[in-house]
Amino acid sequence: MADEYVLRAQRFVNQTYGGKIGVTVEENGRTGWSTMYALTRALQWELGISPVADSFGPTTLRTLTQKFPRLNADTVPSPDFCRIIQAAMYCKGYDGGDLDGVYNATVQAGITRLKQDMGVDGVYPGSDLTPKVFKGLLNMDPYVVVRYGDRPGDEDVRAIQRWLNGRYIHRQDFFVMPCDGHHSRDVAKSMLFAIQYELGMADGVANGSFGPATQAGLRQHTLTVGSTGTWVNLFTAAMILNQRPHVAFSGTFTSDLSSAVFEFQDFVGLSVNGDGDYRTWASLLISYGDQSRPGAACDCITTITAARAQALTSAGYVYVGRYLCNVPGGRDKMIKPGELQTIASNGMHCFPIYQTSSDGASYFTYNQGTRDGLDAIDWAKYHGFKDGTRIYFAVDYDAYDHEVTSNILPHFRGISRAVLENSRYRVGIYGPRNVCRRVREAGYTDASFVSDMSSGFSGNLGFPMPGDWAFDQIATVSVGSGAGAIEIDKNIASGRDIGQNSFDPGADIAGLDVDFNPAYRDAMLGEVRSYLESIGVPETGGDGWTDTDWATLGGISNTKAFELVVSADWLFTSLARQLRLRKALIQTPVLWELRKLNPLDFAADTAVKTGLDDDCSTGWGQIFAWVAIEARNHCVRQGIINGQILDRGQDLDAVWTQLNEDPIYNMKTAAYLTIFNAHQIGHPRPGLETSDSASELLLARYNGPLIVDGQPNGPALEYGRQLLGLYRVLEKYYRLSRNQ
Repeated sequence: MADEYVLRAQRFVNQTYGGKIGVTVEENGRTGWSTMYALTRALQWELGISPVADSFGPTTLRTLTQKFPRLNADTVPSPDFCRIIQAAMYCKGYDGGDLDGVYNATVQAGITRLKQDMGVDGVYPGSDLTPKVFKGLLNMDPYVVVRYGDRPGDEDVRAIQRWLNGRYIHRQDFFVMPCDGHHSRDVAKSMLFAIQYELGMADGVANGSFGPATQAGLRQHTLTVGSTGTWVNLFTAAMILNQRPHVAFSGTFTSDLSSAVFEFQDFVGLSVNGDGDYRTWASLLISYGDQSRPGAACDCITTITAARAQALTSAGYVYVGRYLCNVPGGRDKMIKPGELQTIASNGMHCFPIYQTSSDGASYFTYNQGTRDGLDAIDWAKYHGFKDGTRIYFAVDYDAYDHEVTSNILPHFRGISRAVLENSRYRVGIYGPRNVCRRVREAGYTDASFVSDMSSGFSGNLGFPMPGDWAFDQIATVSVGSGAGAIEIDKNIASGRDIGQNSFDPGADIAGLDVDFNPAYRDAMLGEVRSYLESIGVPETGGDGWTDTDWATLGGISNTKAFELVVSADWLFTSLARQLRLRKALIQTPVLWELRKLNPLDFAADTAVKTGLDDDCSTGWGQIFAWVAIEARNHCVRQGIINGQILDRGQDLDAVWTQLNEDPIYNMKTAAYLTIFNAHQIGHPRPGLETSDSASELLLARYNGPLIVDGQPNGPALEYGRQLLGLYRVLEKYYRLSRNQ
């Protein structure tokens, strides 16, 4: 909703400074960084700084301090200078009075209130505007408790933020932090500055980093029951910021606080004593904590040989994380033949990690998650991981919270659905704290492997350890010597996941389908088009299509149907490998049904969507919801897939919607329907060597029963004959891909 006062501020900065500061802002009445940047540039112009910039940096602060250490009714140099203050107050939610350029009683009251909200009114009493407060006025930080999405602000956290501001704002490198009731990167860094200031570090030496001097100082400040003073304030603040329950912000170390510390130490895997010792300080202040503490787990990209296994066990390591597969063109980090047996024979356990190119937001999508889930199943079976193994899927970059919403959560929804439906493996996540927490809260994982070694990640700074953590990655170290030398990432183990120490024989993958070789694309398309045209299916039109309908409804040509199916080759390949059958047998009816979509199909979909009908064939594979329910239930009963038995009465609408809206769900159902069709006609489950004659009958059954009223069903049998030719074309090129 537009705010009249913010709109007034935007008009002011555009009209007065638009030609001077190099930018104008959209006059929409909504506060945002663009308006704050423009006001910052306007201030710089008034101060004589050139060139002007968005940042309220050291030059702006120094110049403002030199010229106007205190702004008030007597020192504001001009009406426009005062209007910058008033406009910023509007954007910040404070009453700046009329935009009249007068530092009047209303402005003074607003500035007084601002400093109270910041917690700096004790340091800067009265209504004068000081440079650091001005800097805090010209940004988007709130100084009152706010809610971000589903995360409400906390008054105890706000009290800490205001206390830190009030106590340390006079220090050179400490600036006003938000007082919104949320832990954040700024708060985490401010806590480290506060620790360094209390250790006696001078301005310019204190830097907000958890370095050797800070660590050495903390070792000298163990707190126990009865301790009092500022160090206890800082310690209780750190406990509250880590969301430890039943902790009061206080300057006294009570027995109740000791009990809370005991629980925290136990939670993060420290030796428990209830004291505020160095390792507890470290775990509260920095994600990786005390990197010198021993770990029972590790992960590595290096093959575990017998010598390396002995070196690791001698160093106290019990659990080792290894990678299921390699990335084309990447480093060789995959588990090697015989390696798991070496790990087990040396008394160690292995937990598998799946990672391809998961290092940026663009990688993470629902489709890619589905592919990764199915691919991970394939690799886990290949290496011999038993049912019940948890696979950790990696998010190996600093994902911002909005990227978790837009990319990571859909990705893990795809992973979860694929893994839980198609195997008896479990899903874990490797990533920063916030990513792990949010994906777990969405119900897509049940354990976290936390990348705490990346302490600078925004997803680690300001976030507590997720409650379901299994492994905590804290340092890169070298172990062993000679043939046993190996570099690992040291992890703390919570005991939530102990990995595996016995393994099945690796799954036989000989003869399974592989990804389609794009070198054959043009030849395959040519044969598909020629075959379809030979049986009366033109490139476009046919089946009652008019040119107008084709254009308005979006008819799918032979070429387009082929392209859609090939674009989903990854899914068909994964399904075929999981189900141990030929992907051409799944693809053929899907390609055909895509090409055969006609105006009646669109009308039928509309009838269901508007409530005129309860079911129709829909989606890529043109599957009825009741048929999908029967096929999926059959596969569940046979142990082929996992899931609840669906009820035709209760689940029809939900299944139809998924068939209509989710092509992946539709294509997976087409695969399960292929197996169900074999059951319906009394044939063995289709496999890698299913004959053409059997395939023809399976394809025919896709269109309906083979016998109707005691007679052969001509349309269905004709459907099978036509599709067998298409199947042979597809299988020809998939055979070439397998044999290359």
